[in-house]
Amino acid sequence: MGERIVYLIKNENEPMITSSEVNKPEPILINKAKKTFKQGANVENTIEYLVQGEFILINEFYNDGIALLKHLHTYLKRKLPGKSFKDQQDYRSEYFKLSNLILIEITDQKLCAKKSPSIGWLKKIYPENNHFYLTFPQIQGLNSAWQWYENGVSLPVLRNKLHPYYGIYFPTRFDHLVLFDNWLKRYKGPKKTVIEVGVGCGVLALQMIQHGFQKVYATDINPNAIIGLKEFMGTTKLSRKIELDLGNLFGKWEKQTELIVFNPPWLPKSHDLGSIDDAIYYDKTLFSNFFIAAKKRLLPKGKLVVIFSNLAQIANLTTEHPIKKELAAGNRFQLERCFKKSVKTASTKTKRGHNLRSLEEVELWVLTNS
Repeated sequence: MGERIVYLIKNENEPMITSSEVNKPEPILINKAKKTFKQGANVENTIEYLVQGEFILINEFYNDGIALLKHLHTYLKRKLPGKSFKDQQDYRSEYFKLSNLILIEITDQKLCAKKSPSIGWLKKIYPENNHFYLTFPQIQGLNSAWQWYENGVSLPVLRNKLHPYYGIYFPTRFDHLVLFDNWLKRYKGPKKTVIEVGVGCGVLALQMIQHGFQKVYATDINPNAIIGLKEFMGTTKLSRKIELDLGNLFGKWEKQTELIVFNPPWLPKSHDLGSIDDAIYYDKTLFSNFFIAAKKRLLPKGKLVVIFSNLAQIANLTTEHPIKKELAAGNRFQLERCFKKSVKTASTKTKRGHNLRSLEEVELWVLTNS
């Protein structure tokens, strides 16, 4: 885990409390790299060192690191040429392993390599680390996240831009958000309270506030989600309408409500690729634990909304659909209605997932108490 950064959080009708530590790349305090790389050096030898598990330091120009990653992609495309979804996962796993052996030095919250970008996260989340190393992909992630945070991200279902905090997944495809927005427009039930499990960047909670919900009680297991949304809301009216708790599933929210909303990960976990992938991959117990807890917190005439996708089935990652499995058991919830929406065609800029995208549907399941 990273260093502890304490934020004071004031919840309505509660004393000041402290949050947990920020999830961030752990500083490497000792230079583990015995070899360096710059453009023009022997690429094959450098990649062989990476394959053998040796660290490589980028210490001259930032672009040397970018060039080495391009060479690494070329090497892996030859080694792992398969095009299936499983092949893509294997490719990603191997790239993750090898690329994170490439290091870059940071001094006084600045990258030491020449012509490096200025990344505000280095001061914001490493205020006391004056000399350390991070992997090059971690730096790329910090750089991209800083641009999104600084410039904001526009989503078609929100009036204002989001400014996602580091380490928080935010949607780059919007079909499921549009599906949820359309459902909210037709929703005629009470709007006094709702619980959202896994608030993430906050888009679903903000959608519900836009559609007239008075209070959203939201949770997340990632402290960055809580810290980021607290910072985003500040002392505005939103901070009184969206109340947050750092905790698994329902956290401290025990009181029954008329609506529960859950946008879980859509793919079964098969690789350990970092904490942000907890927003993408689910473990074997997630859904059973969720439905057990949801049963206790849903009012007799309440509704449970789960947003999902058939991606895992069409990618042949599993034949099991966790919501259908729950409904088949029949002892907790019954189906009111399932809405589906075909996803938009994949971008022509990427070669990944074209065949799958033509078959994929996002799903909005509305369940009621049995």
